[in-house]
Amino acid sequence: MSEAALPASQMGGAPPTAAAPSSPADTVQAKGKHKGKQTQFRLIAACSLGNALEMYDFTVYSFFALLIGKLFFPSDSPYGSLLLAVATFGIGFVMRPLGGVIIGSYADRKGRKAALTLTIGLMVAGTLCIALAPTYASAGVFGSLMILAGRLLQGFSLGGEVGAATSMLMESGGIRGRGFRVSWQLASQGLAAVLGALTGAALYAALPQASLESWGWRLPFLFGLLIAPVGFYIRANLEETHQARSHESSPMGRLLREHGGTVLKGIFSITAGTAAMYLVVFFMPTYMIRVLHMPPSLSLLSGCATGITMFAVALLSGRLADRLPNRKPLVIGSLVLGVLAVYPAFWLINHYPSVPLVLCLSVLLTAIVNLGTTPLFLMLLEMLPIGVRASGISVIYSVGVTVFGGSSQFIVTWLLATTGNPMSPAFYMMACGVLSICALVSLRARRAD
Repeated sequence: MSEAALPASQMGGAPPTAAAPSSPADTVQAKGKHKGKQTQFRLIAACSLGNALEMYDFTVYSFFALLIGKLFFPSDSPYGSLLLAVATFGIGFVMRPLGGVIIGSYADRKGRKAALTLTIGLMVAGTLCIALAPTYASAGVFGSLMILAGRLLQGFSLGGEVGAATSMLMESGGIRGRGFRVSWQLASQGLAAVLGALTGAALYAALPQASLESWGWRLPFLFGLLIAPVGFYIRANLEETHQARSHESSPMGRLLREHGGTVLKGIFSITAGTAAMYLVVFFMPTYMIRVLHMPPSLSLLSGCATGITMFAVALLSGRLADRLPNRKPLVIGSLVLGVLAVYPAFWLINHYPSVPLVLCLSVLLTAIVNLGTTPLFLMLLEMLPIGVRASGISVIYSVGVTVFGGSSQFIVTWLLATTGNPMSPAFYMMACGVLSICALVSLRARRAD
């Protein structure tokens, strides 16, 4: 064997040296991977910030519904002001289908980036209307109309926000990791609920009632506006994921002609999840105060607990969706378990009311329902071709949330006032769960690129 073939340790020469430095190609590849991670982080932040801002505002409004009802919708009936306040909360959902049709179609025609820039601007305008509205005592019905205008703008913007943002999250990478990327759209709602609940709890604990009614309730809405410049900047620097061809027909017309059945079944399939979210996450604090007579500062902990649960379970279910070859059994299983659990949960809450028990059962219900939410969204996204995807998801989400989510607080409040039955939220959630299960059984899942 020649000397050249021997290892350096067996040669009489110099000891072995360190490994050679990486080549320029290796350096470029490493930089590319780092850039890819940065790009994905920016994408997730951009697509989640707008939804988080909207959900934060919804959460804050829901948690301050009693106070807003008193300041802007005075009534002689104890339930009257609350009914008007939650009706104003719900009327913002009426604009969601219109926003879903217009902005969703715009996202399929002009691109996801253009639609996301539009929606965050509308969100800011709506939040400003609420934050700066004069009370009924100082401006009469004008203040009430400003609250109404703010909710309508917020509802219109979110109607198109979810479809455009969720489509971009799915399309901005390979098949691997789709579930995890999409899960951030839902996880951001959980973070928003936590932030809104913490803000509300801190204000209730720190400020006297007079200060809270005078100016304190406006602070959360003004605070939410601080992320708007960040959202504008990040979204302006996103890379577009869809360029429509000029000769393509109207996205909405094509959607209804070719995928109308999928859209209809998709609307019914999300009813359980949206009803549970708006009742367990957003309405539970009001329920704890009004029905269970718990102190506001303690009841707002429910929003924190369910928000954290929603965040964690959404990300977990996103990972599961990436690993499972068939996601439909997971979605149906979570819905069946939710229908079975909701009645005994509310029975226990009403017969043994305590903050720890309410928190534990709220967390349980939130975890059960949200385990199947991300896989369901991914199923619906993959069933729609890219040319109508944003329009389809926008219509499915906005109509489903409007009919079964936005109206849920008003319906349940009306049932509580009319029947006096504290189990009304459970009956409503169970009915929505059965409807979702029936729709999902008939839905044929298929995967699109």
